Amino acid sequence: MKNIYLIGMPSSGKSTLGKRMARLLHYRFVDTDRMIVREEGRPIAELFAQKGEDYFREAERRVLRTIRPGESLVISTGGGMPCFHDNMAYINATGISVFLDVPIEVLHTRMLAHAQHDRPLYRPNNPDLLRELQQRYESRLPFYSQATITIRGETNENDVLSQVGEWL
Repeated sequence: MKNIYLIGMPSSGKSTLGKRMARLLHYRFVDTDRMIVREEGRPIAELFAQKGEDYFREAERRVLRTIRPGESLVISTGGGMPCFHDNMAYINATGISVFLDVPIEVLHTRMLAHAQHDRPLYRPNNPDLLRELQQRYESRLPFYSQATITIRGETNENDVLSQVGEWL
């Protein structure tokens, strides 16, 4: 069976939906950020602080290239993963990509509600967070738009599965 890659901005629901989808499909769930943490032996925020974004993007590339076609995986990618090192082409060559296109205001609300500090590019206490999310979304949209399927708005695993079904 084909791999399913969930792409989109942080807090778009990739991990939450991915776990539920994997359970329903009897696939295995993989989170590329967790793969990096395991490989590097430290949290992503610490990796960013100590080694920088370029190093992190290279770690994303390495981890992504360990995923092979037909492994029956639902993969939650990091928000920026599709935008570097020709990763979007690799994603599309090894599976079905699904862009979870969630409104910026919803992402902002979710980030503030969860107040996660594991996202080095997004600080919940930043007064410019909404503006920065909008700018980052716009810069990433050309990559996200290359996805096999785009799902706009808030969604659930059944909505995603109904659209992915014809591609499996």
